[in-house]
Amino acid sequence: MIRKARMGDVKEMQKLIDVYAKKGEMLPRSLLEIYENIRDYLVSTLDTGEIIGVCAMHIFWDGLAEVRSLAVKQDHTHKGIGTQLVKACIEEARGFEINQVFSLTYKPGFFEKLGFRIVDKSLLPQKIWSDCLKCPQFPDCNEIALILELNGAEKG
Repeated sequence: MIRKARMGDVKEMQKLIDVYAKKGEMLPRSLLEIYENIRDYLVSTLDTGEIIGVCAMHIFWDGLAEVRSLAVKQDHTHKGIGTQLVKACIEEARGFEINQVFSLTYKPGFFEKLGFRIVDKSLLPQKIWSDCLKCPQFPDCNEIALILELNGAEKG
């Protein structure tokens, strides 16, 4: 089940994000960052309530949002959970009348399967000036930037 994150989910969400952050596959998120941005997050849960996936749709600018902090528990990968989370974020972006959704990733093939296309990071100055400057890999980041155009796109 995919649902909006709740305050009681934050510590479990951070632990899941941290698994990938420690591998250098995504930026870490502090508890404060997650609490402050709780409205951005969706979680995937089992019937037991256990969180097995997390993803955020963060609005950056007029018509521009980022899908970020996508993490799925290792024993639940390759089951479509990440795809479901990203699609839910895209639908949420449509509800906000967002025109473009982007992601920075080391796994561009995953996002390309969802319709994203690779672009130069210089097309995302809002991201670079707000988040990238804080990253230890800046300016030598080797993440791939991808964008999904939502203009006139059909829902579903």
